[in-house]
Order: sequence, then structure tokens, then C-alpha cells
Amino acid sequence: MKNRIEIVTIDDEILVGNNKNFNLAWLGKCLSEKGFAVQQITTIPSNKSQILSSVASAFNQADAVLLTGRIGIDEGDFIKRCLCEIFCTELIFHEATYENVLSIMKNSTDVPAEWCKRQAMLPKICTPILNQGSIMPVLWFERMDKVLIWLPGYRDELEGIMQNDVLPKMIDFLEQAIIERRTLIVRERGAVALSVQIEKWKTHLPDNIRVALSHRSGYIQLRLTGESDDRVELQKEMDRQVEQIRAILGDNILADEDIPPEKILTNLLQEKGLTISTAESCTGGTIASYLAKHPGSSTFYIGSVVAYCNEVKHAILGVEQEVLDTVGAVSQQTVEQMAKGVRRLLKTDIGISVSGIAGPGGGTKEKPVGTVWIAVADAERVASRKLQLGNLREKNIEKATVEAIFLAKEFVENKK
Repeated sequence: MKNRIEIVTIDDEILVGNNKNFNLAWLGKCLSEKGFAVQQITTIPSNKSQILSSVASAFNQADAVLLTGRIGIDEGDFIKRCLCEIFCTELIFHEATYENVLSIMKNSTDVPAEWCKRQAMLPKICTPILNQGSIMPVLWFERMDKVLIWLPGYRDELEGIMQNDVLPKMIDFLEQAIIERRTLIVRERGAVALSVQIEKWKTHLPDNIRVALSHRSGYIQLRLTGESDDRVELQKEMDRQVEQIRAILGDNILADEDIPPEKILTNLLQEKGLTISTAESCTGGTIASYLAKHPGSSTFYIGSVVAYCNEVKHAILGVEQEVLDTVGAVSQQTVEQMAKGVRRLLKTDIGISVSGIAGPGGGTKEKPVGTVWIAVADAERVASRKLQLGNLREKNIEKATVEAIFLAKEFVENKK
């Protein structure tokens, strides 16, 4: 099947650790959703000999090579010269590209015309795909029934042209595989422990189905990917495998949607027309930041109280002083009163609370580091849960945040 893709990224800053390759993650997702198999990814420096050898190697192995990189304009000229050498061609002036550059730079009075013309010098045998968001067009090269696509720029400059122009052109040129995916959100309990638990199941997976575990903030994403020539049979097999993994992992599966946990909760809140507030101690406002980062959060998320010390828990949230003096801040009674208190204070339908010992210090024999209580309350009910996490502060905050969000999700699902 003619759909093998290789991606070659030119970026010196990634190689020295100054940049993360956000373009690459986005590109991989775009391609796989359209049924293209990315079989190899290579990151190389902006060095002529490495560009020539890496592209030649990729072109020999793949049906399509995507050459990309977050580079400057002057370096773009260098890449175009390298592409000319690869395809044994020369740079020529491209009028439509020149007009596009002039349009983009029309408000920049200090840019000389010669500079604009230089940007319109393109390899003779390529097909340029003009990009209204960038002076540098996407360049499409065909040779021996294969294609190389030069994608210059950042993700925000490429999203539109990728979806509207490049992917449709790739679909016409290449073949698309039938690919099915299933994603499960699994409670964070350590990748090693999870791998051991599913090891026997993995050994019996059909050859055309792969499984991958990815760490996220406070949870693990388990993704199944299957390929076949028969979509109906593939869907049936994928469903069978999901049922098997559900039987193995049980309550450790938190959700079966490929979206962040907080988005699952916020979708529920919007669907039911409910509002929510948070009272946080050891998480220090992390739950609030998760809820507030998605568009439209003002319709359901009202506010938060970060009650780090006991005086705030008592004076603002109404936690009884006797409870704080006897069972302490890290207790079921405290978090339940915190959840009720913030809901009452901010006049919301739901209140979430969390209090614990994030570490690395502060633990006792009775309440070691990683002891966390979470609670959710409405006007009639309250639900609480004790977590026993690890010794790493940041991990404990992430896990407590996600567990509190999922407790709220369960609570809202059961709300009449």
C-alpha cells in the first residue's frame, strides 16, 4: 500500500534541548487521522550534508517525505538550495509567490523589494502551495511516483494550509489505510505496574493491533491502534480487545474518551447546566487552572478558594475548629466541610475540595507523605475519597487533581 510516510525535522534548537517539537506531535496526529502510516521520524541539524543524506534515505524508504522545521527566513533560502541539489534543479522566480509576499508585507515600509523577490525564488520543478499566513509557501516535489513536501513554519502558520490544501492533495496522491483507534484514560499507578498487569493480554493481541501507554499529567493514556483492509471486522476486533482490557483493569479505567479529564467533566457540567467551584489546599489552585483553561469555562466555573492554612479553612470555608483540632486538615471531615463551604460561599451547584500532604516533608506515621483526601458536594449529597499517593510533590499534585476531577465526574453523572 502506497501510504508510508517519513518526517524529517530540521531544528538545531530541538537537538540541544531548547525547543519542544510541537509541530511534530501535531503533524503526526493530522496524518494518522487521515489513514497515513508515519513509519519513521528523524530530527537533524541545519547542516547541508545531513539534510541531503537524510532526505535521500527517507525518499528511498517512504512513499512521501515531509520535510519540516521552525527556521528563519534566511535559513529558508538555504533549505531551498538544498532541495535544488536533491532534485537536480535550479531556483527560478515565481510571480504568484512574489505577489503573496507583497500582500503579507504591505504594512512593512522598510522591507526592500529585492528581499521580497528573493523569497519568490523557488526550485523550478516544485509545485508551490501559497500560504496566506506565511511568506514561505509549501513546496511539493514529485519524483518516481513519490512525493516530498517542504512544510516551513510554525504550527499556527501551517494549520490552515495543511487541512485545506496539503492533506487533500496527499489523499489524491497516496493511498489511505483503514485505521481504527480506541483510547482509555487509566488511573496513574505507574507504567511498570500497568505493563505487568496487561502483559498477558498484550501477548495475545493480533499482529495488526498495537498498544501504547503514554504518561499524562496525573493519568496514563492507553491507546489501541489497528490497521486492516476490512473496516467492519477491524471495528469488531477492536471492540473485543477493549472489552478484554476493561475486564483486566476494572475501576482503574477512568474514561474512554481521547480528551483531557477536565474536559470530560466540563462537558458534563455544560450539558446539565451546572456550576462548580473549588476549595484547594495541597493542590494550590491546580484544579482551578485545569477547569479554567478551556474556552467557555465562565459558563460553569465560578471561582476558587485556595485555603492553604487552617485559619482560611475555618474563617472562609466554615470548617469547624473542633474538626481541625481533633482529626486535622487532612481528613474526611475537613474536605467534606470544605466542599460544602465553597459551594455555599460561591453559590454553585457543585463544590470540589482537596487537602493532603503533597511532600516531600510534613508526613507522619499516621498520615505519611502522599496522604490526600478529596470531596465533592452539592446541596443534598457529599462524596469523599482517600488517596495514598507517592513521595514526589509534583506528581502528587497532578494525581490528586485528576482524581478530584474524576470524583466530580462520577458525582455529576449520578446527580438527578
